[in-house]
Amino acid sequence: MWTKEFQCGGTESALLDCRSSGSDRNTCSPGKAVGLTCSESVRLVGGDSRCAGTLEVKHQGDWRPVRDDNWTLKEAAFACKELDCGSAVSVEQRKESSARSVWKIRFECVRSGSALRECATSGSSSSILDLTCSDSVRLVNGTNPCSGRLEVKSNHSNQWWSSVCEADFDQQDAEVVCRELGCGAPSVLQGALYGEVEDPMWTKEFQCGGTESALLDCRSSGSDRNTCSPGKAVGLTCSEPVRLVGGDRRCAGTLEVKRQGDWRPVGDSDWTLKEAAFACKDLDCGSAVSVEKRKESSERSVWMIRSDCVRSGSALRECATSYTSSSILDLTCSDSVRLVDGSSLCSGRLEVKSNHSNQWWSSVCEADFDQQDAEVVCRELGCGAPSVLQGVTYGEVEDPMWTKEFQCGGTESALLDCRSSGSDRNTCSPGKAVGLTCSESVRLVGGDSRCAGTLEVKHQGDWRPVRDFEPHRILWEANVACKALDCGSVVSVEQRKESSVRSVWRIRPYCVRSGSSLRECVTSDSSNSILNLTCSDLLLQPNISGSSSVDGVSEAQQQGFHVFRDFTFNISCSTQPQYPGGSFQLTFTSSTLSLTYTKPAVNHSAHFLFPAAEPAHQGSYSCVYHVYVFSHDFFSESRLISLTVADLRPLIIRAVVLPLILLLANIGLYFYYKATRRQKPGRRENTEPVYYNLGVPAAEGGPTEEEGAQGAE
Repeated sequence: MWTKEFQCGGTESALLDCRSSGSDRNTCSPGKAVGLTCSESVRLVGGDSRCAGTLEVKHQGDWRPVRDDNWTLKEAAFACKELDCGSAVSVEQRKESSARSVWKIRFECVRSGSALRECATSGSSSSILDLTCSDSVRLVNGTNPCSGRLEVKSNHSNQWWSSVCEADFDQQDAEVVCRELGCGAPSVLQGALYGEVEDPMWTKEFQCGGTESALLDCRSSGSDRNTCSPGKAVGLTCSEPVRLVGGDRRCAGTLEVKRQGDWRPVGDSDWTLKEAAFACKDLDCGSAVSVEKRKESSERSVWMIRSDCVRSGSALRECATSYTSSSILDLTCSDSVRLVDGSSLCSGRLEVKSNHSNQWWSSVCEADFDQQDAEVVCRELGCGAPSVLQGVTYGEVEDPMWTKEFQCGGTESALLDCRSSGSDRNTCSPGKAVGLTCSESVRLVGGDSRCAGTLEVKHQGDWRPVRDFEPHRILWEANVACKALDCGSVVSVEQRKESSVRSVWRIRPYCVRSGSSLRECVTSDSSNSILNLTCSDLLLQPNISGSSSVDGVSEAQQQGFHVFRDFTFNISCSTQPQYPGGSFQLTFTSSTLSLTYTKPAVNHSAHFLFPAAEPAHQGSYSCVYHVYVFSHDFFSESRLISLTVADLRPLIIRAVVLPLILLLANIGLYFYYKATRRQKPGRRENTEPVYYNLGVPAAEGGPTEEEGAQGAE
């Protein structure tokens, strides 16, 4: 522990230049070590308030302005935070007559959380940065500067930022806050959206008329509030100052953004549908359908929207920098339908929103939607024909729910142009929300098969070829194209030069690598270098069937079949016509044996004949179709079928020997019975000679004739 007391005057250049006490300190109470926070060497000068003016940073003892390096509100927010000034409202570039020493602030350094002074490097420029922050209001914990929990700070003293109780704030107060922050009109005003009440708490009730330029310009109540119920801190969402003008409806036209009180068009910044999707979301307009570049006769002030800033989740206003251009961005979004939670703009759970009032987006019940309805939705979104229509594919039914049944003919241009049922639906079973996948608008034309030729993409209703990819990324993008075509993997990529330049699509590599579809990643271009692509084409699964012939009758089975031993059986392999030629390999497996038989494909089929079935043939069989195309060998395997061999010999033994044994037994019994019948009268004949031979006369005590007959009997 330091043992002396410092006795500085406050003007010394170093602490150890200060006088110190003569006596030593031997003890220090717990929790009494000095903790110190110095304000950052950042200031705004020349403005009409502490939170507006030219941004200056003090570094190496030198106050210098910061040069403009296409700063957006995203970077300006870090400066406002250091100045303890609330939210960033505007960033402007001011040109001076001559260059002077400035600080260049490295964006990546600031975004990592470092202070401006830590990120400054010396330079010279005549382009100086002017910045305006909100003096006394800010929205915290929201998704952007136009949403969050409201916090207010008094300009009269260095107070803490204070939460505001919902009971002390109304719609007119919200209009003033949104205007002060440079945002659009308030869209949501609800407590607890962005966290609980934070201490300290603002104690007065605001009483704005709605036209004031700042919240602290409003009148306030005389009495103080001492308590606020949990969950009642003001949560506010202001709409983004974004609009589409000059189109035939609210969700189509030239994209304009309002910043610094100025509505300007967005200049063409090489946008794809990927970036356009964020604008459509800000506009609450559904899915992005098309992005077009429009050339004007002369240059004018426009906003350039940084693509990387938009993709990071920031609002368009945060990503805008000022410049001049004659290339203007026109955008079309779907008015009333969108697919959410899918892998692309052409897949997801269907949601619908009525054009007649500001309703919520509603899920649609599967029972109220059919294939013709799906065709209309896919067309409205600029996608290909519907390929999958299935409930619960992209999540459960979401409330609220669309209550009418759609009755489309299939040719309508928009889903809400279709007729609908008169009665309302009040319930929908779980898992029955419509999930829809539309096919991608991609094709290969002019080749030998569906999976070879010039790569074309349909966008804005226009089929155009794709210009050649960047060499070091070419296989990646080509594989994405093959997958979109359901054609396996890339086999070859060729660049074809045409005699003249024409309109083409250029694929943005970073967009494709992020997992987006080709249509989402195209921008308009012109070139005479066209891409030819050959994919492997996924071979269809071949069919397998078995049959046995008994007395000229043949019966084919699906999962398996039975044959008798020593009888003829046949296994057939076939496939649908995709490529000429090829061969079939019949694969046999059992518990003890594995064999293969090969035959050429004739009319896309082959038949394997077995003259005599043996127990060794019993097992599982599958067909493997092989074909050699594009200098590669491709194959596809069928399902398995099983074969059971039955032996007839035990049956023959039972059918022949047993009846023979029974016959012989019957014959034996017959002769035995017959012999027995013959033996009975013979005994009568033999008794008489016995008596005569004995020589005993009847009169001498021998049996009488009647008695002898009875005895013989």
